[in-house]
Amino acid sequence: MKGLLGSCPLGGVSYALAFPLAVTVANMLSLRSKLLKIRRIAAAPLRRQRVKRLGTQGKAPIHCLFYHRVADEHPNDWTIGRAAFEAQIDYLRSRFEIIGLDELQRRVRQCDSHRSAVAITFDDGYADNSRFALPLLMRHKIPCTYFATVQNVTSGRPFEHDIQAGQPLTPNTVEELRAAAEGGIEIGLHTRTHFDFANVDDSEVIRSEIDAAMTELSDLIGRRVRYFAFPYGLPPQLTQAAIQAVQAAGMEGFCSAFGAYNLPGRDAFHIRRFHGDPEPERFLNWLEFDQRKVRREPLISYPQESPTTLDQASAVDQSVHEQVS
Repeated sequence: MKGLLGSCPLGGVSYALAFPLAVTVANMLSLRSKLLKIRRIAAAPLRRQRVKRLGTQGKAPIHCLFYHRVADEHPNDWTIGRAAFEAQIDYLRSRFEIIGLDELQRRVRQCDSHRSAVAITFDDGYADNSRFALPLLMRHKIPCTYFATVQNVTSGRPFEHDIQAGQPLTPNTVEELRAAAEGGIEIGLHTRTHFDFANVDDSEVIRSEIDAAMTELSDLIGRRVRYFAFPYGLPPQLTQAAIQAVQAAGMEGFCSAFGAYNLPGRDAFHIRRFHGDPEPERFLNWLEFDQRKVRREPLISYPQESPTTLDQASAVDQSVHEQVS
């Protein structure tokens, strides 16, 4: 009982302080979830009408979800439990067409999206995914792009963020990636070392993490690597130098992770994703097309497929934003 009375510190905070703080945070999250549910239900008729209208124009929004790890052991902020993941997949199968990244890009380019669709991706490359999540997707023949970090796969060393969290979780092996690819899972690149591109402009470092890593991963799995996902995937990491390196390497697109929709009519080289959130209300809110997310989306500038200047590219993005908002 001594610890509960505050004599045992927990990260600089006593248990006596940490316990009520944890309860307060949990209560706040519960309240936020309830408020989001109320707003989501109230907005549902208008959202359905808007998506239907966009669909008649071939401009229904396309969702791309990203996950990291599916497991029941060692839970953390980037892990979803098996039952929750299977429930999400069942929900998606019953209400959406599930497509690959190449089909997502085609629909965005050609404004050929007449109903909302979903693509599924994974980042990092955890061995746990080969025990449940990937077999589940393969069993249902669900397209999926699986972004792996080369050095962790080849060395077997846990990810640094897991080591720092005190949970050195096992990464995928080369054999597991090959088996996934044989089963229909597309293997993509997540850099060589789970690299953070923010504030880095050394061309040799960028080339090693993208171009050279792509070649190494392709050699490992015996297949072409078509897609790249930025670790962390926030605007600071999405530098023009890194995006241009992805283009120069001959890959067909890159994925961000800051949370956004893929709107037909925009440049399709940038595939926008949101988290497969284990919290049901946030998960459903994203899938029902929350226009506030469109208005808040940051614009990422880089040389795009069709426009010839960054100003023209930004103008196209802004135009699509205004049409949907």
